[in-house]
Amino acid sequence: MRRNGELVRFLHGAKQAESDDRLLWSRDVRFAHRLLAAIPACRSYELDAGIVVIGPADGLTDARAAEISAAVRSPAYGLVSLDPTLPEGERHLVALSAAVQQSGLAERIGMAQSSQMMQSKMLDYFFTLKNVHAIAYQPIVELASGSLVEYECLFRPEMPGLQTSISSVVEAAVVTGRTIELDAFIVRIVLDRVGALQAARRAAGKTPIHVAINLTPASLLADQFEAPEFATMVKAAGLVPRQITIECTEQQAVPDVGMLVKQVKALRRLGFGFAIDDAGAGYASFSLIAALRPSIIKIDREIAFGIARDDAKQALVEAFVSFGGRIGALLLAEGIERRADLAMLTALGVDLGQGYLIGKPAANPAEPRAIQTLRLDATRSAIGRRVREVNPQTQRRTIAVDRPA
Repeated sequence: MRRNGELVRFLHGAKQAESDDRLLWSRDVRFAHRLLAAIPACRSYELDAGIVVIGPADGLTDARAAEISAAVRSPAYGLVSLDPTLPEGERHLVALSAAVQQSGLAERIGMAQSSQMMQSKMLDYFFTLKNVHAIAYQPIVELASGSLVEYECLFRPEMPGLQTSISSVVEAAVVTGRTIELDAFIVRIVLDRVGALQAARRAAGKTPIHVAINLTPASLLADQFEAPEFATMVKAAGLVPRQITIECTEQQAVPDVGMLVKQVKALRRLGFGFAIDDAGAGYASFSLIAALRPSIIKIDREIAFGIARDDAKQALVEAFVSFGGRIGALLLAEGIERRADLAMLTALGVDLGQGYLIGKPAANPAEPRAIQTLRLDATRSAIGRRVREVNPQTQRRTIAVDRPA
């Protein structure tokens, strides 16, 4: 058995993995021994915090692990692939961190400190892959006309050997206190890619596009994201502030609302658009939105999904539409996947929308689907009548997205 310090030494001295090796972690020794008996090519290492099993991918499969787990009362475990491109030892740290997190037991087994260290290692690896990560562009349109407004830039981490989503990367940054470092890294990549894209469009005689970029409140308060510095960063990439909407995400509570309000005002004066993401969920409360006075309020996808048949969601969106009109903000519904939901959101007075129904994220900005082809005319008319009966005062606001290139 080894203590945490010995765990790190063990991983750094671990035998070099074959390119297709996988790593499994569990607290259940009996489960691990069943795996070893069933898959002789595996090897194991017992630790204070559990047991590690490493074996070839063609033997240590998800299906085989699930089958053996079911035979021993389904203990929690994590199973991930090792990355042969990482330095020897570090690949085991990264994989073990991912496996422990996947199991959901990191805090309960007292591995929080080791887990944080491993998450930090994973971020170190993430930051070395600047030219590998991908950007996807998802169109945002005016719901009434279908006119393209802008594209949201969605960061897609590419980490060979790890099945990692951007949510997992952000979580690791939050846990290790590296959110500002993460945002700075991502924003620079996004600006570089969008700048190159805009230059190519200009050379081809195409009009420039507008884009939305995500930032956390903590990052917006950091020195490198103060309005003048951020504007300089944008211009260095060949862009102008009026081509950029900053989306404030709700991963963390706002540390200083007063300072954030000043920063948002400064950004707006320079021409940036400003959106509050995930309204109706997380930390994006009515009071925070009222204080920040965004140009766009993004309605959380969980509210938009299924709204055609949910009176409570309809009432909430009606409230947001009225609220947005009072503070001069456009309403944007994300996660639109059904025609009936599109019809309801349009009838309720939501200005903008995005989602798989309108256009999926793509490596190159693609035109959204024609909104006319997505209409459920009969459904939309019926919903419109119902909305007018419920709220005869509802009137559509004129949309003016005036951010010239």
